[in-house]
Amino acid sequence: MRETIARILKFRDDRGWKKFHDPKSLAVSISIEAAELLELFQWMSGEEATRFAAASKERVSEEMADVAIYLLELADITGIDLAQAIDAKLEKNARKYPL
Repeated sequence: MRETIARILKFRDDRGWKKFHDPKSLAVSISIEAAELLELFQWMSGEEATRFAAASKERVSEEMADVAIYLLELADITGIDLAQAIDAKLEKNARKYPL
């Protein structure tokens, strides 16, 4: 994952976009890209969405990647270790929703 993050940051930095990638702007971008992902499934039933996702992996994966790219940038710029944050949240959820 470190190599992927490094590639994302290099892509951003090579284009001089870092000045536009503050926490608020990245959070907005995550929301926009998540809405684009959601739009792919709009008005579909669960079964239709499952079939669509299987048949349209490239379109779905591109929108997922957009969300992930901005999320990883946000984690980087805020100094949050996303893997550690996920682990902590899973532990918190396990306590909140025990078996």
